[in-house]
Amino acid sequence: MRPTAKSIVAPLLLLVSTLEVCAQSADWQKTWDQTLAAAKREGKVVVVGSPDPVMRNEIIPKFTAQFGITIEYIVGRSSDIGTRLRTERQAGIHSVDVLLPGLRSTTSILYPEKMLDPLKPLLIHPNVANPAKWKTGKPWFVDPEEKYVLRVFNSVSGLFHINTDEVKPEEMQSADDLLNPKWRGKISTDDPAAAGRGANMAAIFYTYFGEEFVRKLYFDQKPVINRDRRQMADGLARGTYPIALSVQDEDAEDLKKEGFHVMEVSSLAGLPGILSGSPFVLTLINKAPHPNAAQIFVNWMASKEPLEIYSRSTLAATLRTDVDESFLQPKTIPQPGVKYFDSYGWDWAAKTGEEVRLQMKNILGR
Repeated sequence: MRPTAKSIVAPLLLLVSTLEVCAQSADWQKTWDQTLAAAKREGKVVVVGSPDPVMRNEIIPKFTAQFGITIEYIVGRSSDIGTRLRTERQAGIHSVDVLLPGLRSTTSILYPEKMLDPLKPLLIHPNVANPAKWKTGKPWFVDPEEKYVLRVFNSVSGLFHINTDEVKPEEMQSADDLLNPKWRGKISTDDPAAAGRGANMAAIFYTYFGEEFVRKLYFDQKPVINRDRRQMADGLARGTYPIALSVQDEDAEDLKKEGFHVMEVSSLAGLPGILSGSPFVLTLINKAPHPNAAQIFVNWMASKEPLEIYSRSTLAATLRTDVDESFLQPKTIPQPGVKYFDSYGWDWAAKTGEEVRLQMKNILGR
């Protein structure tokens, strides 16, 4: 069969891209060694992220053992941390090096207020810079300038979870099933008006089913708004709130292992599969107090070992080609040719999703 232009050009483009990276990073080892030496003199890197045990129990010990650099880890919701950084900067204080936020706070605070430094030129280690390591053919920077915000996860996300002792699967076939009066006061959700998982789900419902639907769901159905993930998982397990719109996948899996009858509702009529970049994107704060340690950390954090640790813990698919995915459910991994709704799309997070979040505040009377 005679080769087509497309079949010839695509491999050539990949080869050219690979050669360019090799040329740019020919002296990477020297630069890396110099940066690592300076990082050790700095002594630590200050990282901000969500309150998950993975960072404290696995990531921090492995990073410190490998590089001799400690991690000062600050826990907080992305939106709260963004507000804190804004206040600190107004006072001339720069305390944070790296932030592992969700995309919404990145598009609404960190990026527009120019709190970020370009991350792309700092990814010099071959474990990260090599295009062959990425499913997208290169590190995927999702910001408009393609250099500040690195997306490292891409999973097909379920919608919500139910306790099947209280809610039968056949009772959750369409979005309207959530509006059944029998579920009034029995639904839990993260805050739909604050940046995070709850707001993302509310925005998706709003986009596909309209304002009247979300008014009925988030007002008439009287859901309990809970920002404590442990309490939300406990309410699901006990059946107090047998429909949980915002329970983390890993928490639901833990409940299953403990014998609770918990099930993920992965689709509803009229709603396509949803892509998520959760649990975080990778960003570098400008005017970082420990810039060399920050560079070592972001190169390592985007590599195989830490992302596979997070993938196993959160059951999220990474964008790397070398991470073992055998432990993931096949439905979690995006399939070629399938149409998905990307909840981590930049325009969605920066514009449509934010507009809906503000609208949710009006609906909830805030």
